[in-house]
Amino acid sequence: MLTIHLGFLEVGWLDLLDVLLVALLIYQIYNIVRGSVASRVFVGYLLVYLFYLLVKAFGLNLLTTILEYFISVGALALIIIFQQEIRRFLLLIGKSTNVANSRLFRRWLSRTTGQPEAVTSTLRPIIDACKSLSTEFSGGLIAIGKNDDLTKFAQSGERINADISKLLLLSIFSQYSPLHDGAVLISDGRIIAARCILPVSDDDELPPALGFRHRAALGMSEATDAAVIAVSEESGRLTLAVNGELHIGLTLAELSERLMRYLQEPGQITQ
Repeated sequence: MLTIHLGFLEVGWLDLLDVLLVALLIYQIYNIVRGSVASRVFVGYLLVYLFYLLVKAFGLNLLTTILEYFISVGALALIIIFQQEIRRFLLLIGKSTNVANSRLFRRWLSRTTGQPEAVTSTLRPIIDACKSLSTEFSGGLIAIGKNDDLTKFAQSGERINADISKLLLLSIFSQYSPLHDGAVLISDGRIIAARCILPVSDDDELPPALGFRHRAALGMSEATDAAVIAVSEESGRLTLAVNGELHIGLTLAELSERLMRYLQEPGQITQ
């Protein structure tokens, strides 16, 4: 086995591979939490761990013991704090593997991915409704489920369980409708609930011009694999949120194309 001697250190190729993989893992974790409050927690915990290694190297036993207890408890706290980021990380790994992209795997685990005709028939009234909402400057928030179960979010609103239609969506988002506040949830080709409360993103790098509706769309896309359409009440601008990313100022054609591509395939939407 190839070994490199650096003074009193002996570094083998497995050690180099280990360091490289750890560096890659830390880099990927940083990319996922970057721009959120969790990134500061991650950097702070990393600094504490580096300080722990330094204290241990100097042989300060009492301080080492205290930091060991803190790190052991902190590991559990990190799992709770970073639960959304951990989910996104695992989802990213699942989407990048050939297993997740195989037809057999999607047949067992996928619900909304399927024939283009079925997706098209589901999206057509949604796109038509978004066109009317945009031209009339009526706000709207529509979450289209993919594989994740949206039941717990539907419980926060009013159950509908109706076929998707343009007129029904426009009636829900009418300013005179008692259901116009909140989001409409669509799953398995049906409108399952309206006036639903969605999780709000805590990303502090979002432009101040984006209001609560866009933050809710982004938060829902971070918590689930749903595609969320936000129609601005002030400008009529169309925005799509998927996989924790906002695609702002889309045309109707771009919105339809991105939705078709996302709902049919397990991979992320490309820029």
